[in-house]
Amino acid sequence: MTIRRVVPNIQSDDIAASSAFYAQLGFEEAMDLGWVATMSSPGNPTAQVTFIGDDPAGIHADISVEVEDVDAVHSKMSKADIVYELRDEPWGVRRFFVRDPNGKIINVVGHR
Repeated sequence: MTIRRVVPNIQSDDIAASSAFYAQLGFEEAMDLGWVATMSSPGNPTAQVTFIGDDPAGIHADISVEVEDVDAVHSKMSKADIVYELRDEPWGVRRFFVRDPNGKIINVVGHR
């Protein structure tokens, strides 16, 4: 099971302001879908931070963990508290949300 990256997800009422702030720290825009934007380090593209407005899932995930095989991870999490079932999303990812023992919501995601 390969983990590709782990990204903190910051809930934001103003994604543009959040992006502008992190740009001052040296981050550059990697992705912006309007309701979600990711900034990354130019020298280390897997060093990222994501800002989320209203996720279509209706749930705020605290962090995202991108994995090589999301289906394999999902099958290993069968006894965990899955709070958003495994599915393909229209923006090209396959994901599910799981609650960790601390109550934090993890977005486990793979790119198709």
